[in-house]
Amino acid sequence: MTTSRDIERYAGLFAARTKVMRSSAMRDLMAVTTRPEVISLAGGLPDTSTFPPDTFAAVTQRIAAESCAKALQYGPTEGLAETRDCIAEVMGAEGMSVDPDDLLVTTGGQQVLDLVTKTLVDPGDVVIAEGPTYPGAVPVFSAYQAEVVQIEMDAHGMRVDLLEQTLDRLECRPKFIYTVPTFQNPGGVTMSLARRRRLVEIAHERELLVLEDNPYGLLRYEGDPLPPLYALDHGGLAQAPGRAASGFVMYLGTFSKILSPGIRLGWVAAPGPVLEKINLGKQSTDLCTSTLSQLMVQAYFERASWRDYVSSLVEIYRARRDTMLDALAEHFPPQAEWTRPGGGLFVWATLPDFIDTSDLLARALRDNVAFVPGESAYLDGRGRSSMRLNFSASSGEAIREGIRRIGEAVSEQVRLYGTLTGAESASRRSAPAGASGADVLPMPTPAERRRRAGGDP
Repeated sequence: MTTSRDIERYAGLFAARTKVMRSSAMRDLMAVTTRPEVISLAGGLPDTSTFPPDTFAAVTQRIAAESCAKALQYGPTEGLAETRDCIAEVMGAEGMSVDPDDLLVTTGGQQVLDLVTKTLVDPGDVVIAEGPTYPGAVPVFSAYQAEVVQIEMDAHGMRVDLLEQTLDRLECRPKFIYTVPTFQNPGGVTMSLARRRRLVEIAHERELLVLEDNPYGLLRYEGDPLPPLYALDHGGLAQAPGRAASGFVMYLGTFSKILSPGIRLGWVAAPGPVLEKINLGKQSTDLCTSTLSQLMVQAYFERASWRDYVSSLVEIYRARRDTMLDALAEHFPPQAEWTRPGGGLFVWATLPDFIDTSDLLARALRDNVAFVPGESAYLDGRGRSSMRLNFSASSGEAIREGIRRIGEAVSEQVRLYGTLTGAESASRRSAPAGASGADVLPMPTPAERRRRAGGDP
């Protein structure tokens, strides 16, 4: 156990950046959520029990028989050519054409975030992100002492109009814009096609790099696919008159959500000069990504149909999403609202302003249920009345029971607030007459936002 004396002994040795480093909310909860009695709706965990054990055995046996020495050896920093061919196939499934030479294999998608920030950001540099943003990005940006500006979202993703206003107001050019445009983590919403096109146009007009994080694009439960920003950047917009020949969108992908997080394999596609610098940063970090993991992906792609496996995941996760939405309607009070994701792994729920979800988490943990407090998705203290709920890693029965326990804790706080204030209803928004549970209320659409502001519909 670390004591104050221990801290004082080493304090003078720590780099200045350690003073602003922040812990990951998900990592903090791991020790608790791995206990069997805890229902965890916190982590962004895929259900790895769905992966066929016989396929895993066949893949590992093949590597042992055919590539044992290679699997145990160092590999090139940019990754094995065979693995990059598999990555190009995955990106092609979402309409992207990429040269494998423009890819760098990483130790999970999280390493892409770290390497990009390490490559581009000096202390005090500006990074733009959505608000809320992926909670795992917050410790990265903090560690490199970035000044993060978060742009409000609504039902159609990042508000690109506010982004442009922010860019006009800033006194310096941001180093990059970070976005999860498809089934956003943690918001669950998807950026509209019009906003995607405009964001890519802005990147070219202002020569701004955009980091597109797309772990969930193939996990679609309803609706039609939208082109990734990378596809738009390399599919005509970049070649329009007056635009640069090279792109400005960097692409972050991962096998964690469509295969397994345990193999720790991700990748980044980026403009050549940027990719070269990222390569140098990776060399000093870990030399290369696990050769064994890369050969496992290659062997799996040759032996099995990865698309069929993803399709099976979609069916399982869709049912669990629906179970969570039904449970929220049944057990959360009318004062709550939440998003309805068309894919991905998360629902973003917002409670009345007087409820702090960090305090609520402490109460929920006593009932052996966990979620991620919304404040962890911001760098400025916002999000205190929101929470991220994951539905992919738990059975339908566990989801229903977990939401029931959280809903009970929320209802207790709503009743207590009403008693203390004498308020008939402590809602952020009046509940419909006769409502028996909360409506499913997405992040506001632009029209709703204008109506609330008193503008034209």
